[in-house]
Amino acid sequence: MKLLFDNAAQLVTAAGPARARRGDELRALEVLTGAALIVDDGRIAAVGPREAMRAAAPDAAVVDCGGRVLMPGLVDSHTHGIFGKPRHEEQELRAAGVGYMEIAKRGGGIHSSVRDLRARSEDELLALALPRLRRLMAHGTTTLEVKSGYGLTLDDELKSLRVIRRLQQALPIRLVPTFLGAHEIPLEYRAAPRTREEYIALIVEEMLPRVAAEGLATFADIFCEPGVYTPDEARVILGAARRHGLQLKLHADELETAGAAELAAEIGATSADHLAAVSDAGIKALGTAGTVATLLPGTMLFLGRPRQAPARALIDAGAAVALASDFNPGTSPTVNFPLVLTLAVSQLRLSVSEAILAATVNGAAAVALAAETGQLAPGFSADLALFDIGDIRELPYWYGDHRCHASWVRGRPAFGPGA
Repeated sequence: MKLLFDNAAQLVTAAGPARARRGDELRALEVLTGAALIVDDGRIAAVGPREAMRAAAPDAAVVDCGGRVLMPGLVDSHTHGIFGKPRHEEQELRAAGVGYMEIAKRGGGIHSSVRDLRARSEDELLALALPRLRRLMAHGTTTLEVKSGYGLTLDDELKSLRVIRRLQQALPIRLVPTFLGAHEIPLEYRAAPRTREEYIALIVEEMLPRVAAEGLATFADIFCEPGVYTPDEARVILGAARRHGLQLKLHADELETAGAAELAAEIGATSADHLAAVSDAGIKALGTAGTVATLLPGTMLFLGRPRQAPARALIDAGAAVALASDFNPGTSPTVNFPLVLTLAVSQLRLSVSEAILAATVNGAAAVALAAETGQLAPGFSADLALFDIGDIRELPYWYGDHRCHASWVRGRPAFGPGA
Protein backbone atom coordinates (compact mmCIF):
# COMPACT_ATOMS: atom_id res chain seq x y z
CA MET A 1 0.00 0.00 0.00
CA LYS A 2 1.27 3.46 -0.93
CA LEU A 3 1.16 6.28 1.60
CA LEU A 4 1.83 9.98 1.05
CA PHE A 5 2.97 11.84 4.16
CA ASP A 6 2.03 15.44 3.43
CA ASN A 7 1.59 18.82 5.14
CA ALA A 8 4.49 18.59 7.61
CA ALA A 9 5.92 21.85 8.93
CA GLN A 10 9.34 20.23 8.65
CA LEU A 11 10.47 16.90 7.25
CA VAL A 12 13.64 15.89 9.07
CA THR A 13 15.30 13.30 6.85
CA ALA A 14 18.71 12.78 8.56
CA ALA A 15 19.66 11.60 5.05
CA GLY A 16 23.24 10.70 4.33
CA PRO A 17 25.63 7.76 4.48
CA ALA A 18 24.17 4.47 5.74
CA ARG A 19 26.66 4.35 8.62
CA ALA A 20 27.44 6.14 11.84
CA ARG A 21 28.10 9.88 11.49
CA ARG A 22 31.17 11.54 12.99
CA GLY A 23 32.65 15.00 13.43
CA ASP A 24 31.22 17.63 11.09
CA GLU A 25 28.73 15.06 9.73
CA LEU A 26 26.87 15.30 13.04
CA ARG A 27 26.14 18.95 12.38
CA ALA A 28 24.64 18.26 8.95
CA LEU A 29 21.03 17.37 9.78
CA GLU A 30 18.85 17.73 6.68
CA VAL A 31 15.58 19.51 7.48
CA LEU A 32 13.17 20.15 4.59
CA THR A 33 10.19 22.47 4.36
CA GLY A 34 7.48 22.22 1.73
CA ALA A 35 8.34 18.54 1.32
CA ALA A 36 6.44 15.27 1.36
CA LEU A 37 7.35 11.60 1.55
CA ILE A 38 6.06 8.50 -0.25
CA VAL A 39 5.99 5.08 1.39
CA ASP A 40 5.50 1.96 -0.70
CA ASP A 41 5.28 -1.54 0.75
CA GLY A 42 6.80 -0.53 4.07
CA ARG A 43 9.78 1.33 2.62
CA ILE A 44 10.46 4.94 1.75
CA ALA A 45 10.06 5.32 -2.01
CA ALA A 46 10.72 9.04 -2.46
CA VAL A 47 11.23 12.31 -0.59
CA GLY A 48 10.93 15.68 -2.29
CA PRO A 49 8.91 18.85 -2.95
CA ARG A 50 5.27 18.47 -2.00
CA GLU A 51 3.80 19.04 -5.45
CA ALA A 52 6.21 16.60 -7.08
CA MET A 53 5.39 13.90 -4.51
CA ARG A 54 1.65 14.44 -4.96
CA ALA A 55 2.04 14.09 -8.72
CA ALA A 56 4.18 10.97 -8.32
CA ALA A 57 1.65 9.18 -6.10
CA PRO A 58 -1.83 10.42 -7.08
CA ASP A 59 -3.55 7.29 -5.77
CA ALA A 60 -1.68 7.01 -2.47
CA ALA A 61 -3.52 7.19 0.83
CA VAL A 62 -2.68 10.58 2.35
CA VAL A 63 -1.40 10.94 5.89
CA ASP A 64 -1.98 14.58 6.86
CA CYS A 65 0.85 15.61 9.18
CA GLY A 66 -1.15 18.62 10.31
CA GLY A 67 1.72 21.08 10.36
CA ARG A 68 3.77 18.91 12.71
CA VAL A 69 7.38 17.71 12.42
CA LEU A 70 7.95 14.35 10.71
CA MET A 71 11.26 12.64 11.40
CA PRO A 72 12.89 9.20 11.62
CA GLY A 73 11.61 7.09 14.49
CA LEU A 74 13.96 7.18 17.47
CA VAL A 75 16.37 4.25 17.85
CA ASP A 76 16.88 3.38 21.51
CA SER A 77 19.96 1.16 21.44
CA HIS A 78 20.34 0.36 25.16
CA THR A 79 17.50 -0.80 27.46
CA HIS A 80 16.86 -3.40 30.17
CA GLY A 81 13.14 -3.86 29.61
CA ILE A 82 12.66 -7.35 31.08
CA PHE A 83 12.27 -7.06 34.84
CA GLY A 84 9.76 -7.51 37.62
CA LYS A 85 9.25 -4.97 40.38
CA PRO A 86 10.62 -1.42 40.40
CA ARG A 87 13.43 -0.49 42.80
CA HIS A 88 12.16 2.84 44.08
CA GLU A 89 13.56 2.24 47.59
CA GLU A 90 17.11 2.60 46.22
CA GLN A 91 16.49 6.19 45.18
CA GLU A 92 16.00 7.15 48.82
CA LEU A 93 19.13 5.24 49.83
CA ARG A 94 21.17 7.19 47.29
CA ALA A 95 19.67 10.45 48.56
CA ALA A 96 20.90 9.45 52.02
CA GLY A 97 24.42 8.99 50.67
CA VAL A 98 24.55 5.24 50.06
CA GLY A 99 26.57 4.57 46.89
CA TYR A 100 25.77 2.31 43.93
CA MET A 101 28.33 -0.35 44.83
CA GLU A 102 27.37 -0.30 48.52
CA ILE A 103 23.74 -0.93 47.59
CA ALA A 104 24.93 -3.88 45.50
CA LYS A 105 27.01 -5.24 48.42
CA ARG A 106 23.88 -5.18 50.57
CA GLY A 107 22.12 -7.41 48.05
CA GLY A 108 20.30 -4.58 46.31
CA GLY A 109 20.77 -3.18 42.84
CA ILE A 110 20.97 -5.76 40.10
CA HIS A 111 20.87 -8.58 42.67
CA SER A 112 17.45 -7.40 43.87
CA SER A 113 16.08 -7.57 40.33
CA VAL A 114 17.68 -11.00 39.88
CA ARG A 115 15.91 -12.46 42.92
CA ASP A 116 12.62 -10.99 41.74
CA LEU A 117 12.89 -12.15 38.13
CA ARG A 118 13.85 -15.70 39.10
CA ALA A 119 10.57 -16.02 41.02
CA ARG A 120 8.42 -14.96 38.06
CA SER A 121 7.09 -16.98 35.14
CA GLU A 122 7.61 -16.14 31.50
CA ASP A 123 3.95 -15.12 31.23
CA GLU A 124 4.27 -12.76 34.22
CA LEU A 125 7.33 -11.08 32.72
CA LEU A 126 5.55 -10.70 29.39
CA ALA A 127 2.54 -9.10 31.08
CA LEU A 128 4.80 -6.62 32.88
CA ALA A 129 6.91 -5.80 29.83
CA LEU A 130 4.09 -5.14 27.37
CA PRO A 131 2.80 -1.87 28.89
CA ARG A 132 6.34 -0.69 29.59
CA LEU A 133 7.39 -1.11 25.97
CA ARG A 134 4.17 0.52 24.80
CA ARG A 135 5.10 3.57 26.90
CA LEU A 136 8.51 3.65 25.25
CA MET A 137 6.82 3.47 21.84
CA ALA A 138 4.46 6.31 22.79
CA HIS A 139 7.40 8.74 22.87
CA GLY A 140 8.46 8.12 19.27
CA THR A 141 10.78 5.12 19.62
CA THR A 142 10.44 2.70 16.70
CA THR A 143 13.52 0.48 17.22
CA LEU A 144 14.40 -0.81 20.67
CA GLU A 145 17.31 -2.90 21.91
CA VAL A 146 16.26 -5.05 24.89
CA LYS A 147 18.65 -6.99 27.13
CA SER A 148 18.33 -9.99 29.37
CA GLY A 149 20.57 -9.91 32.45
CA TYR A 150 18.33 -10.16 35.50
CA GLY A 151 18.24 -13.96 35.46
CA LEU A 152 21.89 -15.03 35.72
CA THR A 153 21.04 -18.73 35.47
CA LEU A 154 20.74 -20.69 32.26
CA ASP A 155 16.99 -21.14 32.57
CA ASP A 156 16.26 -17.58 33.69
CA GLU A 157 18.38 -15.97 30.97
CA LEU A 158 16.67 -18.12 28.34
CA LYS A 159 13.30 -17.22 29.90
CA SER A 160 14.07 -13.52 29.57
CA LEU A 161 15.17 -13.82 25.95
CA ARG A 162 12.06 -15.83 25.09
CA VAL A 163 9.97 -13.00 26.53
CA ILE A 164 11.72 -10.60 24.13
CA ARG A 165 10.86 -12.94 21.25
CA ARG A 166 7.21 -12.97 22.32
CA LEU A 167 7.21 -9.19 22.64
CA GLN A 168 8.40 -8.91 19.05
CA GLN A 169 5.44 -11.03 17.97
CA ALA A 170 3.01 -8.92 20.01
CA LEU A 171 4.21 -5.39 19.23
CA PRO A 172 4.78 -3.46 15.97
CA ILE A 173 8.07 -1.97 17.20
CA ARG A 174 11.39 -3.42 15.94
CA LEU A 175 13.19 -5.19 18.80
CA VAL A 176 16.89 -6.08 18.96
CA PRO A 177 17.56 -8.83 21.56
CA THR A 178 20.79 -8.81 23.58
CA PHE A 179 22.12 -11.55 25.89
CA LEU A 180 23.52 -10.01 29.09
CA GLY A 181 24.28 -13.06 31.20
CA ALA A 182 27.44 -11.20 32.24
CA HIS A 183 25.48 -8.41 33.95
CA GLU A 184 26.81 -9.35 37.38
CA ILE A 185 28.45 -12.22 39.23
CA PRO A 186 25.48 -13.90 40.99
CA LEU A 187 25.66 -13.83 44.78
CA GLU A 188 25.79 -17.63 44.92
CA TYR A 189 29.05 -17.55 42.93
CA ARG A 190 30.72 -14.94 45.10
CA ALA A 191 31.63 -17.26 48.01
CA ALA A 192 33.08 -20.77 48.30
CA PRO A 193 32.45 -23.46 47.23
CA ARG A 194 31.26 -21.74 44.03
CA THR A 195 33.49 -19.17 42.34
CA ARG A 196 33.24 -16.44 39.75
CA GLU A 197 35.37 -18.62 37.45
CA GLU A 198 32.61 -21.28 37.58
CA TYR A 199 30.00 -18.72 36.60
CA ILE A 200 32.08 -17.47 33.70
CA ALA A 201 32.47 -21.09 32.59
CA LEU A 202 28.68 -21.45 32.78
CA ILE A 203 28.24 -18.46 30.47
CA VAL A 204 30.84 -19.67 27.99
CA GLU A 205 30.07 -23.39 27.99
CA GLU A 206 26.29 -23.51 28.52
CA MET A 207 24.52 -20.17 28.19
CA LEU A 208 26.07 -18.90 24.97
CA PRO A 209 25.69 -22.22 23.09
CA ARG A 210 21.99 -22.40 24.03
CA VAL A 211 21.29 -18.76 23.21
CA ALA A 212 22.94 -19.19 19.82
CA ALA A 213 21.31 -22.56 19.09
CA GLU A 214 17.84 -21.13 19.73
CA GLY A 215 18.57 -17.88 17.86
CA LEU A 216 17.47 -15.82 20.85
CA ALA A 217 19.91 -12.91 20.62
CA THR A 218 21.67 -10.70 18.09
CA PHE A 219 24.19 -9.25 20.56
CA ALA A 220 26.07 -10.26 23.68
CA ASP A 221 26.88 -7.61 26.29
CA ILE A 222 28.95 -7.47 29.49
CA PHE A 223 29.24 -5.08 32.44
CA CYS A 224 32.98 -4.35 32.36
CA GLU A 225 33.53 -2.31 35.51
CA PRO A 226 35.71 -2.51 38.64
CA GLY A 227 33.86 -4.76 41.07
CA VAL A 228 31.97 -6.55 38.32
CA TYR A 229 33.83 -8.02 35.28
CA THR A 230 37.45 -7.31 34.45
CA PRO A 231 38.68 -6.57 30.92
CA ASP A 232 40.37 -10.01 30.85
CA GLU A 233 37.10 -11.71 31.79
CA ALA A 234 35.27 -9.62 29.20
CA ARG A 235 37.74 -10.72 26.57
CA VAL A 236 37.02 -14.38 27.35
CA ILE A 237 33.23 -14.03 27.40
CA LEU A 238 32.95 -11.80 24.36
CA GLY A 239 35.38 -13.96 22.44
CA ALA A 240 33.12 -16.94 23.06
CA ALA A 241 30.07 -14.88 22.06
CA ARG A 242 31.70 -13.95 18.77
CA ARG A 243 32.52 -17.60 18.06
CA HIS A 244 28.81 -18.32 18.45
CA GLY A 245 27.91 -15.67 15.87
CA LEU A 246 26.80 -12.89 18.21
CA GLN A 247 27.78 -9.26 17.77
CA LEU A 248 29.34 -7.50 20.73
CA LYS A 249 28.45 -4.67 23.13
CA LEU A 250 30.01 -3.50 26.39
CA HIS A 251 28.83 -1.59 29.42
CA ALA A 252 32.07 0.37 29.48
CA ASP A 253 33.65 2.69 32.07
CA GLU A 254 30.33 3.69 33.61
CA LEU A 255 31.34 4.58 37.18
CA GLU A 256 35.10 4.01 37.22
CA THR A 257 37.77 3.82 34.55
CA ALA A 258 38.50 0.19 33.66
CA GLY A 259 39.99 0.27 30.17
CA ALA A 260 36.72 -1.06 28.80
CA ALA A 261 36.48 1.55 26.02
CA GLU A 262 39.93 0.59 24.78
CA LEU A 263 38.92 -3.07 24.86
CA ALA A 264 35.72 -2.35 22.91
CA ALA A 265 37.71 -0.55 20.22
CA GLU A 266 40.36 -3.28 20.10
CA ILE A 267 37.92 -6.18 19.61
CA GLY A 268 35.67 -4.28 17.20
CA ALA A 269 32.57 -4.18 19.41
CA THR A 270 29.54 -2.62 17.77
CA SER A 271 29.11 -0.26 20.71
CA ALA A 272 30.63 0.79 24.02
CA ASP A 273 27.94 2.19 26.30
CA HIS A 274 27.87 4.61 29.29
CA LEU A 275 31.48 6.00 29.22
CA ALA A 276 30.96 8.53 32.04
CA ALA A 277 34.39 7.51 33.40
CA VAL A 278 36.15 6.91 30.08
CA SER A 279 39.87 7.72 30.07
CA ASP A 280 41.71 9.94 27.60
CA ALA A 281 43.14 6.77 26.09
CA GLY A 282 39.63 5.37 25.74
CA ILE A 283 38.43 8.53 24.03
CA LYS A 284 41.32 8.34 21.60
CA ALA A 285 40.66 4.65 20.89
CA LEU A 286 36.97 5.24 20.18
CA GLY A 287 37.85 8.19 17.97
CA THR A 288 39.51 5.93 15.41
CA ALA A 289 37.48 2.73 15.89
CA GLY A 290 34.30 1.52 14.26
CA THR A 291 32.73 1.17 17.71
CA VAL A 292 29.82 3.52 18.47
CA ALA A 293 30.08 5.44 21.76
CA THR A 294 26.57 5.23 23.23
CA LEU A 295 25.89 7.80 25.94
CA LEU A 296 23.17 7.44 28.57
CA PRO A 297 22.76 10.82 30.29
CA GLY A 298 19.52 9.82 32.00
CA THR A 299 21.44 7.35 34.14
CA MET A 300 23.87 9.86 35.57
CA LEU A 301 20.98 12.29 36.17
CA PHE A 302 18.96 9.70 38.09
CA LEU A 303 21.96 8.53 40.09
CA GLY A 304 22.68 12.12 41.07
CA ARG A 305 26.26 11.89 39.87
CA PRO A 306 27.95 15.13 38.80
CA ARG A 307 29.98 13.67 35.95
CA GLN A 308 28.38 12.96 32.59
CA ALA A 309 30.14 11.27 29.68
CA PRO A 310 32.54 13.65 27.86
CA ALA A 311 30.45 13.93 24.72
CA ARG A 312 32.26 16.92 23.25
CA ALA A 313 35.68 15.31 23.73
CA LEU A 314 34.43 12.12 22.09
CA ILE A 315 33.00 13.98 19.09
CA ASP A 316 36.12 16.13 18.76
CA ALA A 317 38.23 12.96 18.78
CA GLY A 318 36.20 11.57 15.88
CA ALA A 319 34.02 9.10 17.76
CA ALA A 320 30.55 8.16 16.51
CA VAL A 321 28.28 9.18 19.40
CA ALA A 322 24.81 7.72 19.96
CA LEU A 323 22.19 8.35 22.65
CA ALA A 324 19.97 5.85 24.45
CA SER A 325 17.62 5.77 27.44
CA ASP A 326 19.12 2.89 29.49
CA PHE A 327 15.54 2.16 30.58
CA ASN A 328 15.87 -0.10 33.64
CA PRO A 329 14.35 -0.47 37.12
CA GLY A 330 17.31 0.77 39.15
CA THR A 331 19.24 3.60 37.52
CA SER A 332 17.18 4.99 34.63
CA PRO A 333 13.46 4.24 34.89
CA THR A 334 12.45 6.59 32.07
CA VAL A 335 10.47 5.73 28.95
CA ASN A 336 10.85 9.27 27.58
CA PHE A 337 13.57 9.28 24.91
CA PRO A 338 12.98 12.95 23.98
CA LEU A 339 13.94 13.77 27.59
CA VAL A 340 17.31 12.13 26.85
CA LEU A 341 17.64 14.58 23.95
CA THR A 342 17.07 17.43 26.40
CA LEU A 343 19.87 16.12 28.61
CA ALA A 344 22.12 15.73 25.57
CA VAL A 345 21.74 19.41 24.75
CA SER A 346 21.69 20.86 28.27
CA GLN A 347 24.26 18.62 29.97
CA LEU A 348 26.34 16.97 27.25
CA ARG A 349 26.45 20.23 25.24
CA LEU A 350 25.39 18.68 21.95
CA SER A 351 23.69 20.77 19.32
CA VAL A 352 20.16 19.78 18.33
CA SER A 353 21.51 18.39 15.06
CA GLU A 354 24.05 16.26 16.92
CA ALA A 355 21.44 15.02 19.38
CA ILE A 356 18.91 14.07 16.68
CA LEU A 357 21.50 12.20 14.60
CA ALA A 358 22.81 10.49 17.75
CA ALA A 359 19.28 9.26 18.52
CA THR A 360 18.48 8.09 14.97
CA VAL A 361 21.28 7.29 12.52
CA ASN A 362 23.94 6.59 15.15
CA GLY A 363 21.48 4.74 17.37
CA ALA A 364 20.79 2.50 14.38
CA ALA A 365 24.53 2.00 13.88
CA ALA A 366 24.82 0.99 17.56
CA VAL A 367 22.56 -2.00 16.80
CA ALA A 368 24.05 -2.67 13.36
CA LEU A 369 20.97 -1.37 11.53
CA ALA A 370 22.31 1.81 9.94
CA ALA A 371 21.49 0.50 6.47
CA GLU A 372 17.90 -0.28 7.49
CA THR A 373 16.54 2.48 9.73
CA GLY A 374 17.39 5.83 11.30
CA GLN A 375 16.91 8.09 8.28
CA LEU A 376 14.16 9.03 5.85
CA ALA A 377 15.68 8.25 2.48
CA PRO A 378 14.65 6.02 -0.42
CA GLY A 379 15.13 2.33 0.32
CA PHE A 380 15.05 2.66 4.10
CA SER A 381 12.38 1.13 6.29
CA ALA A 382 9.45 3.49 6.77
CA ASP A 383 10.05 4.01 10.50
CA LEU A 384 8.69 7.48 11.24
CA ALA A 385 7.66 9.62 14.19
CA LEU A 386 5.36 12.64 14.05
CA PHE A 387 5.73 15.21 16.83
CA ASP A 388 3.41 18.01 17.95
CA ILE A 389 5.96 20.74 17.34
CA GLY A 390 6.60 23.20 14.52
CA ASP A 391 10.40 23.12 14.56
CA ILE A 392 12.75 20.23 15.32
CA ARG A 393 14.56 22.41 17.87
CA GLU A 394 11.44 22.19 20.04
CA LEU A 395 11.85 18.45 20.60
CA PRO A 396 14.57 18.80 23.28
CA TYR A 397 13.17 22.18 24.37
CA TRP A 398 9.84 21.00 25.82
CA TYR A 399 11.61 18.82 28.34
CA GLY A 400 9.66 16.00 29.92
CA ASP A 401 6.56 16.73 27.83
CA HIS A 402 4.81 14.13 25.70
CA ARG A 403 4.86 15.47 22.14
CA CYS A 404 4.70 12.33 19.99
CA HIS A 405 1.48 12.37 17.96
CA ALA A 406 2.01 9.14 16.01
CA SER A 407 4.61 6.68 14.79
CA TRP A 408 4.96 4.06 12.08
CA VAL A 409 7.20 1.00 11.82
CA ARG A 410 7.74 -0.51 8.38
CA GLY A 411 4.98 1.80 7.17
CA ARG A 412 2.38 0.48 9.62
CA PRO A 413 0.90 2.51 12.49
CA ALA A 414 2.66 1.74 15.77
CA PHE A 415 1.35 4.52 18.01
CA GLY A 416 -1.37 7.12 17.70
CA PRO A 417 -4.32 7.31 15.31
CA GLY A 418 -4.81 4.06 13.45
CA ALA A 419 -2.45 2.03 15.64
